Formats: sequence, C-alpha cells, structure tokens
Amino acid sequence: MTKPLTLTSRDRDFFHTVSLAAVANPFSPERKALDRAIAANDSTPSDDKALIDVVTDRVAGRLETLRKEQRNDPLRYQGKDRRLLQTAFQFEIYHRFRAPFDAFILSQQKAGDRPIKLPFVREVLAELGRLGYSNQDSLRYLEIFYQIRRAFYFIDTALVGVAPCMHTLRLQIWNNIFTRDINLYDQHLWNKMEDFSTLLLGETGTGKGAAAAAIGCSGFIPFDEKNSCFTESFTRSFLSRNLSQYPESLLESELFGHRKGAFTGAIDNHEGVFSHCSSHGSIFLDEIGDISLPVQIKLLQVLQERTFCPVGSHERLRFNGRVIAATNRPLDELRQTGQFRNDFYYRLCSDLISVPPLRQRIQEEPQELPALVVSILNRLLGDAGSAFSGRICETLLADLGTGYTWPGNVRELEQAVRRILLTNRYTGDRSGQRAGLQDLLMDGINQGNLDAQTLLAHYCTMLYQRFGTYEEVARRTGLDRRTARKYIHIQEGE
Repeated sequence: MTKPLTLTSRDRDFFHTVSLAAVANPFSPERKALDRAIAANDSTPSDDKALIDVVTDRVAGRLETLRKEQRNDPLRYQGKDRRLLQTAFQFEIYHRFRAPFDAFILSQQKAGDRPIKLPFVREVLAELGRLGYSNQDSLRYLEIFYQIRRAFYFIDTALVGVAPCMHTLRLQIWNNIFTRDINLYDQHLWNKMEDFSTLLLGETGTGKGAAAAAIGCSGFIPFDEKNSCFTESFTRSFLSRNLSQYPESLLESELFGHRKGAFTGAIDNHEGVFSHCSSHGSIFLDEIGDISLPVQIKLLQVLQERTFCPVGSHERLRFNGRVIAATNRPLDELRQTGQFRNDFYYRLCSDLISVPPLRQRIQEEPQELPALVVSILNRLLGDAGSAFSGRICETLLADLGTGYTWPGNVRELEQAVRRILLTNRYTGDRSGQRAGLQDLLMDGINQGNLDAQTLLAHYCTMLYQRFGTYEEVARRTGLDRRTARKYIHIQEGE
C-alpha cells in the first residue's frame, strides 16, 4: 500500500492562505490582505485586477512545483492536506477560466433568454475529475464557479465607484448573494435563498435598480449536462417591475395575473410576474413604498405561504423565486402612520441595504465624480469615451462649483454628461439644492468628517437659500456680513 503524502509546513501554510482567500468576499479588505500574502512581494501591483493575476500565477506556480516533484495528486494525501490541495486546485481552475466565463456571460447577454451552450464545459469537468470528484460533484462546482463569476462580473461592472461607501455596498451585495460564509451557502443555503428577501433603500437615482439586477442576475442556475448548457439564461431569471407605474386597478393583475372575465376588459387569461418567475429567479419590486394596504396584504401572503391566486380565480399557484424590493420613501414614517404594514416590512427585510447618494460618495472621495464620468462615457462611446472625461469634469466644475449636491444622484449625472456632450453646458437642478444641502450637512455631522470651513460653507449657504440675504445669514451665525458672504461663495464654487 502506497504511503500517504504530506505537505511540507511551508506548503501547508501557503495553501491554507489560499483556502482562506477562496472563500473570502472578493470585495472585502480581508480578501485583499490574503491576496497580498499569497503574492508575497513588495512590488505587487495596487490595482486589484493586476493583483489577482499575480496571485493566480503564484498558486499555479506552487502547484506546478508539486507536479514536477510528483506530489500533486490530492488523492495521495489525507485529511486536511487533501482538502487544502483540492481547494488550491479549485482556486487555480476557477481563475484559469475567468476570461472564458466572462466571454460566456457576454455571449449569453447577447443571446437573451435562450440558454446557450457552454463551450469549455468538458475541460472544466475533466480538471475537476482529476481531483477525485465524482461527476455529480464536478457539475456542482461548475455551477458554483459560474455563479461566483456572474456575481463578481455584475457587482464589479454595475456598481462602479471608488468611495468607501461603494466598497461597502459591493461587499454587502456579495454577502446578500452568498452570505458571509460561502461554505454555509454551498452546503446548506444555495437552494433556499428564496427564503431571504431583500429591501434596498435609497434616494431616487442612486442605483437601486443596478444593485437589484446584480443580485437577481447572480442566482444559482443548474447545469444541464445533456444539452451542455445551463437550464436557463440569467437574463430571464431576473424580472423587474416598477409598482408606481401601474394604476391600482391593474397592479394586482400585473403581479398575480388574472382569469378571463375577472373584470371588464379581461378578455383572456393573463399571467402575472409571479407566474413568469422561474424557481431559481428573482423579482424586483421597485417603489414598494407606494402600494396600497390591500396589495401589501396579498404580497405578504406570497412571502409567508409562497402561494398566490390570479385575480378572478381560487386556484393557488406556487411561487419559488426570490423577492427584492426597493423604495426611496421613509419607511419608518410610513410604518408609524400605518401606511406600510409592520408584518409586511418584517417579511421583506431579511437583508436591508442602503444605496448611498452621490453627494455622500463625492464627499468621501473627490475622485468619485471623475471615476463615474469615465464609466458613463465608456458606456456611451465605448473605449473612446475616456478621452472626453477631462472636458466633462472641467465643465461640471465650472458650471456647478464644488458644492453642488446632485439631487438627482447618478441618474442626474448621466444626463449631465449627455447634456455637456450636446451643449457643452450643465447648470444643474437648483430646485433640489436646499434639501440636498441639509442632507449633506447631516451626513457629514453623523460621519464626523466635515472640517470647519466645509461645515460653515454648507450651513451659511443653506441659510442663504432659506432667507435670501447675507445680513440674515450673518445675524443667525454671529459672523460679519463679509465673512458670511465668503463662505456662501466657497460653497457655490465662485
């Protein structure tokens, strides 16, 4: 009988670090620290994408060394050493196929709701089979690899930003998909995520829809080995409805469907969004704070019992998907006034995620605005977009100053970029400035990151907008008129 192999203490420490990195949230500081420990080189790049390339090369290099020493077969190890080596191979296989997975995601987006064949499935399954996994287990890892890559792709591309609050948002979205412990997800929760509803909070235009799409397009999808494709396209697994766009008389029909003759105009059967959602899919219900109490009660029943009835029918249909909801309204106030049911709220809030306003993002990191401008231009103009970013940012600064609070958030910034491309000007939406300044001032006070000059500039400008004279600002602040005027002009960027 062949004597089992054991890893050296040096290899064991290295592969232990790799195993920790393999399950860490890729958007967390812990993962970056682990990547740097694996790279173990003072000259490692600060850019995240370049760093992961270095890490992948280091892991592949250590495994290649074991191969040359004929010590790379995990099945010749036992216990912890076998698990560490198998995890290291999984890590290396996943990262080796990153680019093919990304290309496949783009191809599936273009193909739409029709699932397409995975061209490299045999190579991945063969690599996993060599680690001693059964075909069933190999398929399971393939499914998880695809889900992890989709989640990273959609979070990384849809939630752009360099401000700390955006790093936090990306981390929260990843945890929403896989939980804080991906081993727990893999072993127990991958097929039970429909029990975890999500409530996204944030002002209009902050990107709640993008956050919802990142979650909804990243759910688990089984693989159909016979047809060499996943059982459905992620473009079909995410369904979105803005509840505020439907009149009360049609909202229930849009959600639950109706039967022929259920009401005047119901000339045929109609399937609602809950019928269209697949068992592994998600429904995004935007503007959830705008719906009436009767609709809240029916949605509560869906969340509690996982069943619903079309309008005009007593037939109970099953819903197996996941619910993501969002609102820009203050739910605490709506609950206190009885406009939003507490029991409905508690069914929705398995996870509460706040999407930060643009003013907070810019306040935390001044480079946030240029980064977003580049991202918007690249979407509009492709690779040529970056060449226009300098002119766009200069125009924004000249026309708006440094104190503009972006009441329309990222959505407003997108239109500002378009308007500058068309007219070379953007004067902003001054109607939203007053409330925006108040929010900006309170955000800064709560976070404790306003310096004295910025604090006075915000406060003086807010008073000036309210009372209209430098004299009244000076009287209320105890400053002389000239100083008050100076702080107002600092805020307005003059």
